[in-house]
Amino acid sequence: MFNNHDIKRNEFMLHGPLAHNGYDWWWHNFTAVNEETGEQEPFFIEFYTCNPALAHDTPVFGQLPENKEACKKPSYLMIKAGKWGEDHCQLHRFFAWKDVKLQGKAPYSISASDCFASEDALRGSVSVSVEDARAHPEWMCDAGEMNWDLKVKKEIAFNVGYGASKPLRDIEAFAMYWHAEGMKSKYSGEISFNGKRYKVEPETSYGYADKNWGRDFTSPWVWLSSNCLYSTKQDKYLPDSVFDIGGGRPKVYFVPLDRRLLGVFYYEGKEYDFNFSKLHLKVKTEFSFEETDEEVIWHVRQENIHAAMETEVFCKKKDMLLVNYEAPDGRKLHNRLWNGGNGWGTVKLYDRTDNGFELVDEIKATHIGCEYGEYDE
Repeated sequence: MFNNHDIKRNEFMLHGPLAHNGYDWWWHNFTAVNEETGEQEPFFIEFYTCNPALAHDTPVFGQLPENKEACKKPSYLMIKAGKWGEDHCQLHRFFAWKDVKLQGKAPYSISASDCFASEDALRGSVSVSVEDARAHPEWMCDAGEMNWDLKVKKEIAFNVGYGASKPLRDIEAFAMYWHAEGMKSKYSGEISFNGKRYKVEPETSYGYADKNWGRDFTSPWVWLSSNCLYSTKQDKYLPDSVFDIGGGRPKVYFVPLDRRLLGVFYYEGKEYDFNFSKLHLKVKTEFSFEETDEEVIWHVRQENIHAAMETEVFCKKKDMLLVNYEAPDGRKLHNRLWNGGNGWGTVKLYDRTDNGFELVDEIKATHIGCEYGEYDE
């Protein structure tokens, strides 16, 4: 069972060695309605923490030339907020650890100045001038401003199971861990973005919330998820469904595995699980990514001893951004990490029978969160 809520996995994880060389973030994305035009537009908010044991009185940026030369690792809380679409942007606001208030145990909460995140609420603001964005490339962000006041209700979880359990976390078995407490979430509240007002309504927010933590990022880096799903078989939307695919090339004890993904589909109460770490399911995965002049495209096929899932997702480049992070060791390895929230595509679900695979449904998906990046090691 992957729909197993466990807010302990949303706790702050940067203890022991990870406090000196680790990151931990809480990610949120959702759709809002432009109050003037009525258009649906996708947004994201993330609280990203890095290397608390290396704190100084001010945020430490790994991308500053003098810090690169001195091999000085980054240390800060970064608020990442922004939107996708033709006016896409990512905005960053940084805080030194001395200015952060943290409730690390479940239920977690983290705050600095007017920025706050918890299991059920998000508040904050970020403002970056054109002049500051140009003068501070180490901030790795665009210019703009955004304010938000939101409630979050996490309805369906993707618990990856033993792969992110406490025993494996304690010995740092994996370089990157994942837990999606709100694989399907409902958001409500208000946003202001570059002078425009937006309403966020639960039934049309198509929300998502997860977290990642570890000492390094995966490459390739894959993520696909949506809960705005339409059944072509039943000719109706599926209000109690969501799919989520993530991973790429996990590292176990610093040794990279073959290209592997974690994938699930919660189909109106029935669970389809393609989690490679559950060995009894004998999961097989094939995936590829391609770029055209105007689009990026994902192809994923996963199967286990019970079922199969074929996923094809498209997203327009003009609606996406190249999302920026620096790793805990100070390097910025992902410099072409495509990130979007306007994806669309098709998911085909199959049950395995004695005669092969039988199509359960062909689902049209929109409002897909999507990501892909890869670098040469």
